[in-house]
Parts: sequence; structure tokens; C-alpha cells
Amino acid sequence: MNKRRGFTLIELLVVIAIIAMLMSILMPALSRVKNQAKTIGCRANLKQWGLFFSMYTQDNNGYFQSGVGSSTHANHWFSALRPLYKNDHKICCCPTALKPIVDEFGVTAPEWNVFSAWGRYTGPGYAPEGDWGSYGINGWVENPPASYPTVYEGFETKNCWRTPNVPRAAYVPLLMDGLRFNVFPLHTDAPPMNEDQVWESTQHTRRICIDRHDGGINMVFLDWSVRKVDLKELWVLQWHKAFDTRGPWTRAGGVILSDWPDWMRPLPDY
Repeated sequence: MNKRRGFTLIELLVVIAIIAMLMSILMPALSRVKNQAKTIGCRANLKQWGLFFSMYTQDNNGYFQSGVGSSTHANHWFSALRPLYKNDHKICCCPTALKPIVDEFGVTAPEWNVFSAWGRYTGPGYAPEGDWGSYGINGWVENPPASYPTVYEGFETKNCWRTPNVPRAAYVPLLMDGLRFNVFPLHTDAPPMNEDQVWESTQHTRRICIDRHDGGINMVFLDWSVRKVDLKELWVLQWHKAFDTRGPWTRAGGVILSDWPDWMRPLPDY
């Protein structure tokens, strides 16, 4: 009679070792593919937002929303454009940052990092389940009324673009990955000292100087184009009419490698 023979212990160990080796090779590749899929999903969201903003301006004499004048944020982008995006909170969030810092029970997360979504804002004027997201608008594109010479901590509204019909629109940011729903960058803003440092005070560029996508963030511009922006590139974009794109944090302005925080030094210079 034939004698049935199973695997020896050594054979099993060899097979397990081979599987472990293959997993160690494949897991990083799978992780990269997963991150790339999230990045593509983020850009798709922003492309859709570009369409929403285009439709909004076409219906409002070519102008953006005012962004001011309401304690309930009714004039901010996520409220003003609600009829267009139909209150779909998934499109308000980058796929890498879906969870708001305040949960449905009103409990604030103990830590806030670059993969957190801002909000949840609740009350009159907001969605029934609250409003949250992980994108922020360039506040300088908005159209505040003449009665607002300044907006948010003294930023002068005379520098606002107000409309997408501006020169070099491909270099004027509109909406992007961010830790707050709006941002008013100045060319003098300093970068965050730590990678996970949350934005503070009037240093608004810190709200968006976050490594969500391999050393950069995704952004839609006033010509409705979408692309990745390297973090140091933030200081050479035309955020508002008087923004100095040759400011102190650019190569043209004299910045050197040692001026940057340690975590940003390996990133491309601009």
C-alpha cells in the first residue's frame, strides 16, 4: 500500500519564511498604492469643487461668496455652495482626513494632526448633522462687502480677488487641503516648526503647510486646474493682489536651507 506523506517541519518553516519575505516586499508597495488612490480621490474632489465654484460665480455675476457677515458662517463656501454639493460631506473631505475633530456626540479629539478634519459646526445655518471638512478656501478670493475694510484679524479686503477672472489665474489658489475652512496667507508667514504643529494666530500659512500628500497638498486654482503643490511652493503662489512672491521664504528673497525647520529641509526649494 502507498504511504501518504505530509510536510515536514522544515518544509513548513521554509514556506512560512517565503510568505513572510513576500509580504515584507509587497506591503510597502500596497501601502503606496493605497496612498496614491487617496491622492487621486482628493484631486477628484477638488476638481468637482472647481466646477461648483465655477457654477456659483456664473450665477452670481462672476463673483465669489462674501465669506463674512454671519455668526453661523452662512456666507462661507461650505454654506453658500450647499445647493450645489447637496450636503455631501464626503466631498468636503480629503480621503486621508475624513474624521472631524469633534464627533457626533460633541466630544473633541485629544489630538489634532494633519489627517484631522476641521469642525463639526452645529446649530442654526449648519447642516442637521453639522458641518465639517478637510479643505480650506483661500479667503483672499472672496467678495466681502465694501463695509468690511478688513476681515479676520485685520487682513485688508482691498487685496481680495473677488472673482476668478483675474490675471495669471493658474497661480491663484482657490481651495486646498487644510486644517481650517479658510486661510489668509501673508508672504511673511513663517513655516511650522514641527510637522504636526497645528496652525496658530495670524500665521495662516501654517493651516495648509501640512504633509498630506508626499511632501505637499492638493489644490484647485482660479483657472479651475488641480494639481499637487509642494510645501515650499506655497510661498511663491499669488495668494492676493499684493502678495510678494519673492518674499523672505523664497529663493529669490534669500531664504537658505538652514532657515527651514528640520522636517521641511529635504523638500524641493522654490
